This record gives sequence, structure tokens and C-alpha cells, in this order.
Amino acid sequence: MNPRHAGSGTLLVTVFVFPGVRLLDVTGPIEVFTSANEFGGRYRLQLVSADGGEVTTAAGTRLGVDAAVDQVRGTSDVLVVPGGPGWDRLIKDDALLDHVRTLHARSCRTASVCTGAFLLAAAGLLDGRRATTHWRNADELALRFPAVRVEPDAIFVEDGTVVTSAGVSAGIDLSLALVEEHFGGEVARSVAKDMVVFMQRPGGQSQFSARARAPHTRQDALRRVLDAVAEAPGADHTLSAMARRASLSSRHVTRLFHDEVGVTPARYVEQVRLEAAVSMLESGDDPMAVVARRTGFGSPESLRRAFVRQLGVTPGAYRAGFRTTGAVSATG
Repeated sequence: MNPRHAGSGTLLVTVFVFPGVRLLDVTGPIEVFTSANEFGGRYRLQLVSADGGEVTTAAGTRLGVDAAVDQVRGTSDVLVVPGGPGWDRLIKDDALLDHVRTLHARSCRTASVCTGAFLLAAAGLLDGRRATTHWRNADELALRFPAVRVEPDAIFVEDGTVVTSAGVSAGIDLSLALVEEHFGGEVARSVAKDMVVFMQRPGGQSQFSARARAPHTRQDALRRVLDAVAEAPGADHTLSAMARRASLSSRHVTRLFHDEVGVTPARYVEQVRLEAAVSMLESGDDPMAVVARRTGFGSPESLRRAFVRQLGVTPGAYRAGFRTTGAVSATG
């Protein structure tokens, strides 16, 4: 992001809210910008709804609003468009999409949080742009809006004056990046420390995505191979072993994987093994050598390379960061 001189004065952040909005999509960015004011930032925030009335979030919390869309005057430095679980209904609301377009036209920068990207896409604001959204919805965004170049693993994506972020808490990451752009790294780092969050979290959304499931296939021979990999990830799953199991040639097995699974046999085996390793790291304290051996990676170094390549973090960092919140029992 291009830096903006900190001497430019107070910056206006407008957050567009609507019935059914996800609460953290709204409050996460608000906390970042208001916290920045304690460390040298200069932000003024306003919540805007279609008619200026309060809205009820998806969590049932009521949010007070500062103005209606048609009461907004001047130019906002940042427009935040959050998402909500009812995004599929919202993208059919022409009046709401008109409000998004109006606010976007009056803003220097438009930022979406989570499924807020669907609102931007439905309003035509992401056509020809790179964008991201929650990993669970990335395929749907690409399917519904083919003019958008979806980057499913990114925490946030900047393309011109539009920035989109991944699921829920990624709005905090995006907002910290904007604070750094506006007022420098020292202010942003102070906010991150105050909020006890990463200044820049390791890895991408692949860390959080659901476990891949064995793909559907009508080919009995391939089904036997897929089942064998899923049942025993640490077993011998070389191409020749798969061919023997399927009673087919190695070339035929490779072609079946290409046609039915969409990846090479080796890539599929690595994916299944990686998921098995993730499960072990989340649920136990086995040494890395044991995890690597049982899941078929052989050595901790091979396990580490696969984690870094596919998830963007080391196995140790994954175990430390995603097995537990770090909460300690207060009993006794």
C-alpha cells in the first residue's frame, strides 16, 4: 500500500451497516482505528445505514447509527463494507447495492470484510479486480462473479482503490495495514500490541480451511486407491503402488487422477498426509518425528517443507497457534 503522509489531518472512516451484518466485521475495524488514535493516529468514524436507523446484527446486538446514506457529506478516506451470513439475500437487494455504489463513489478507499466482498462484487466494484473473501465462500464468489479474480488464500488483497479481506477477524489485519499506510509502522505496531494481535499473521487462509474430503468418482479402481490413501496416509502410496492396487498401468492411474481428482497422484497423497499431520498436531503431543513417520512424510524436515509450502507456517507454529487459545484453567 502506498504510504500517506501522517500530517494530512483527520481521516474519516465510514462503516456501512445493515440488518444482519456480522458484528465482528464492524467492531474489529472500529477497534483498530479508534485504538490508533491513542498512539498518534487521527481518525473520525461514522456508522451509516440506509435510512439512518439502528440495525440489528446477526448476533442480535443493536447498533446505533450516525447518519443515513443520503446524509453523508464530503469524502470518506475509507469506506468499510462488512459482511453477514445473509450475503446471498443481500446481493439481490438493489437498493442496498445502490447505497454501496454511492458510498464508494464518495470514498478514497473502499474496503470489504469477509462476505462484504459479495456486496462489492454484486455492485460491480470488483469487475476485473483481484479480491478475496472468507475461505469457505471463495469458490462461490468466483462462480457467481467470473469477472472477479479471486485469491482464496490471501488474508487481504489490494487492487487499486479497493481492498478486500478474508473472514471476520481478517478485517483487523486489513485495518492495521491501512493504519500503517496512513500513519506509519510504529503506530500500527502499537495498535497490534495493544490489541494483542499479529501485526502480520503468518500464513494464509489455508491454515483455517476445512479438511479436504475424498473426491467423488464413479471409477471403482480409483475409488480403491483413494480409500487406501485416506485409511492409511503413512503407507506406501507411490505411483507404482497405486497402479498395483488399481490393477492399472501407472499412466492410466495418472490420467484418472487428472480427470477425476484434478491433481497429480503425488499431490493428492501429500494433501491427505498433510491433513493427517494437522489432525495429529491439533489433538496430541507426539514429537515431530513421530508425526512425520505416521503420516508418511518420513522426516520432520519433509513435514516442515510441506507445511510451509501448503499452509505458510511450520508444524511447530501451527501446533502453537491453532491447537489451543492458550487459556489456562483457573481451578485449584
